Amino acid sequence: MTMLVRNIEQLLERIDTACLAAGRPAGSVKLLAVSKTFGADAVIAAMASGQRAFGENYIAEGVEKILALRQYLAHKPQTEPLEWHCIGPVQSNKTRLVAEHFDWMESLDRLKIAQRLNEQRPADLAPLQVCLQVNIDGGANKSGVLPADALTLALEIAKLPRLRLRGLMAIPEPAADFAAACAVHGAVKVLFDSINASGQLAQTMDTLSLGMSGDMEAAIHSGSTTVRVGTAIFGSRQTPLA
Repeated sequence: MTMLVRNIEQLLERIDTACLAAGRPAGSVKLLAVSKTFGADAVIAAMASGQRAFGENYIAEGVEKILALRQYLAHKPQTEPLEWHCIGPVQSNKTRLVAEHFDWMESLDRLKIAQRLNEQRPADLAPLQVCLQVNIDGGANKSGVLPADALTLALEIAKLPRLRLRGLMAIPEPAADFAAACAVHGAVKVLFDSINASGQLAQTMDTLSLGMSGDMEAAIHSGSTTVRVGTAIFGSRQTPLA
């Protein structure tokens, strides 16, 4: 058993323990392996555990990796395809790369970017699955739509036919303790529920992307459906590939 496989198995056990502690079924929270700065070989090693969902922050690096893994999997036709999530900021000049290569865009916070992704998503691909990134604790230098503007943006994005609005994502500041972390993650869940309860979306959101290695228990307690973990799987970050 490789170190990566062992790390993933330990994380999955930790996630299931947190689910049970929160009164939720084991297996109800997805692990997104954040593979930024690590090469295709690390992804292949992680795949040995059954891991299929990977997150990338750096667009050019991510696309290079996606293409390399696509070529690798072409020789293994029985292997389940990978699911690639863009979880970093995207500028206008990089939207085409995201639209053409990724399956998910979790860090969407502007209508302009959503419109470009919609226009550039190839017709032969399924709609791009998207989450709105919410600046839940009001950090001045953080990405994300403000909570007060989230419903308006959600309704505009829901109109775009090549995108499928799935939910919300947030990266709050580190909290002092479990209770404080639950409070901030809980605020995202309240917003998530309120947008769904508005009855204005044609399709109910089902994804709440909250929590990393340091706060996943609090995030799961608060209703997260996806936790994003990198270092605890792959080790210390390397220099970005691009």
